[in-house]
Amino acid sequence: MTTEYEQLYPSFKYDRPAEGVLRITFDSPGLNSVGPDAHREIADIWLTVDRDPDVRVAILQGAGKGFSSGGSFELIDGIINDYAMRTRVLREARDLVWNVINCSKPIVSAMHGPAVGAGLVAGMLADISIVGRTARIIDGHTRLGVAAGDHAAVCWPLLAGMAKSKYYLLTNDTLTGEEAERIGLVSLCVEDDRVHNRALEVATQLAGMAQSALRWTKHTLNHWYRQAGPAFDASLGLEFYGFGGPDAAEGLISLRDKRDPVFEGPTSE
Repeated sequence: MTTEYEQLYPSFKYDRPAEGVLRITFDSPGLNSVGPDAHREIADIWLTVDRDPDVRVAILQGAGKGFSSGGSFELIDGIINDYAMRTRVLREARDLVWNVINCSKPIVSAMHGPAVGAGLVAGMLADISIVGRTARIIDGHTRLGVAAGDHAAVCWPLLAGMAKSKYYLLTNDTLTGEEAERIGLVSLCVEDDRVHNRALEVATQLAGMAQSALRWTKHTLNHWYRQAGPAFDASLGLEFYGFGGPDAAEGLISLRDKRDPVFEGPTSE
């Protein structure tokens, strides 16, 4: 049953499409934007998945036209203007990364349409990431006026190399699903209308395999991510330091106004 998840993490939808498979679906306004409650829940849900004896594999997907458009205006405004909320969300951002990495169960992400921000963190750190050919992967941080924190320092250089990581994280250019697969940033690219079905096929395959073998393999491979812990801490600290500055405020206003930002913050480090 999915009752426990619905009670603890009501921001998402749940079903069990195959034996041992839990499917978690972003389903919220604004192309599945992540509000304050959802941000907390997407960080903590992996602890429950890890302890659930009925779950062997989890799928993370988005409803409607996209995977997730990232943090909502409400969330970002709170981070910028409320020190207590900034502190809370910093902790949640840290927990999201480590809880996905340390969850013993395999996680499969199915990304179509926009995949941005906090949703992208879980999607990229998933053990198997499946994207639609025209999916739009955008880290989003530098466009907002803050350092690329969250998951980027942990996995992008390892998956796609430093040159490609710097290009996309610094320029904030959009990556299609096809290009993301070409540079090694994701596991598989399929036609847009096949994303969810392919994710279920992979999850069902994994659910039928030797679970201890899968979990120990995941645990061992993720030591590569754990080695990036100091870089992750630095990126997260600088990201949230930036949320207290003028560039982040301008970044949010420009997004609301649907215009290019005009950054005039200090240029010295």
